[in-house]
Amino acid sequence: MLHRTITRLRKDHKIKNLKSIGIDEISYCKGHKYATVVYDIERSCVVWVGKGKGRETIDIFFNDVLEKEQKEAIKWATCDMSQAYIGAIEHHCPNATLVLDRFHIVKALNKAVDEVRKEQWRKASGDERKALKGLRWLLYKHSSNRSKDERATLVALRNGNRRIHRAWILKDEFEQFWEYKAPWAAERFLKRWMTTALKSRLESIRTFVATIKKHMHRILPYIGSRLTNAIGEGLNRIIKIVKNRASGFRNLWAFSDLIYLTVGDLDLPAQIPEHFRTI
Repeated sequence: MLHRTITRLRKDHKIKNLKSIGIDEISYCKGHKYATVVYDIERSCVVWVGKGKGRETIDIFFNDVLEKEQKEAIKWATCDMSQAYIGAIEHHCPNATLVLDRFHIVKALNKAVDEVRKEQWRKASGDERKALKGLRWLLYKHSSNRSKDERATLVALRNGNRRIHRAWILKDEFEQFWEYKAPWAAERFLKRWMTTALKSRLESIRTFVATIKKHMHRILPYIGSRLTNAIGEGLNRIIKIVKNRASGFRNLWAFSDLIYLTVGDLDLPAQIPEHFRTI
């Protein structure tokens, strides 16, 4: 009954005033089954849920759900570094500025630093491994969240393991990028940081630099807009609560119904005539 009601109410529903969008993926069932979720960032709500996470899925949203005028009205968009989402946004939204999500860029850098740690762990002897134990989460931490003792542990790596120490320094230096206010200054800093990182002889860090160089024109707009997918991540947490409360969903349509009911862009209860409502 819920599915019939939501399907009927959303059948002729038209998304209105869509100017800033976020795109992300969620899992809805065991076995690597994913769905693509599109968010209205300004109104903090979900406007569409589609099965799959590839280009063919997001193309359905742009081709079948939005009209040409709606796509032209989108001014800002954010997503992770998925080429499927990037390609779809840049193809369908000619007037939109794409800002790659800060969280996913930081995540990619953390992964690169952790690869350095793993490499050194594999090469280390028994005694050397004792000195490296517990570094993983410490390296992930933002510099402002580390205690005095934690900072001392990392500083000691200068003599204990210079490669991990070098990766840590580069990671902490990169944090400065997000604090810039002027795009030209941020670009200058980023180019200098990349030059230093390339000289580090750390392969995973060099791979991260290649990623930054490829997406620089999609990262720099953050400085002027401060746009992130934080709204989407917040809605994702609510969606996960919905999924956990049901102990998971066997199919996407049942999950989508609860998503639209909980955080959808259409106030579904308000669409029901008053004489059909129960108090």
